[in-house]
Amino acid sequence: MSTEYFVDQNSIVRKIWGKSDIILFIFAGASAEFALNKAVDWLYFTGRLPADPMGRLFSTVTYARSIVFSEKQAALKTIDVMSAIHAKVEANRGASIPDWAYRDVLFMLIDYSIRAFEVLERKMNSGEKNEVFRVFNRVGERMGLKGLPTNFEAWQQMRHEHLKENLHYSKYTADLFRQYRKHVGIIRYSILLEAQTLVVPERVNYLLGFRKFSLLQPVVGMYKLSRLVKADAVLRAAILPPKYKKEIEALDA
Repeated sequence: MSTEYFVDQNSIVRKIWGKSDIILFIFAGASAEFALNKAVDWLYFTGRLPADPMGRLFSTVTYARSIVFSEKQAALKTIDVMSAIHAKVEANRGASIPDWAYRDVLFMLIDYSIRAFEVLERKMNSGEKNEVFRVFNRVGERMGLKGLPTNFEAWQQMRHEHLKENLHYSKYTADLFRQYRKHVGIIRYSILLEAQTLVVPERVNYLLGFRKFSLLQPVVGMYKLSRLVKADAVLRAAILPPKYKKEIEALDA
């Protein structure tokens, strides 16, 4: 009897979430958009994100990869654990996280998976984009999220509306970017901003006052070539905090 996985072994989603550089670009974009989300105060309620943004990143990556690479039942258990954690936070605060906030996070995983892959690899075809949507939409369905889109085209429309309605620059935005700078250092923070500029949607770019052109754009081609001669690990080590070296190396499946 063959093993059933939550994500097919040949899925483009496994290719995306099996490469550390793509994952880091996903979370570069997500970290920018998280800071603008109108529900970001929920992350401040637990205190984990501002206290340790890199630790929070790797914690989130662990959950996502557990879902993507696990057998179906193990993946479903991971999703249920995520739901239980959020339920506990809601109980402690005595309020419910808005449905749209849950959808925003799910939509970010879909969007930045596609954007990061296309920045570092190639353009995706419609079938591959639909596969990314289906995988993460199933995560949302398992979590019992309401108002999920039924197909990729509906998701695109909802994503556009969410970007328009659910983001704004606030005191949390400014503070989170201060925390990013504090935890990664000035040089790496500058690189983070360029990575964010390269991958975020136009609406996020506008609200954060980024340039339309990232200085990393011409570097990406060089980086792709470096992977052919196995020099990419050296480049990653140069731009990422040394204390997270083992975690970053472990991201490559």
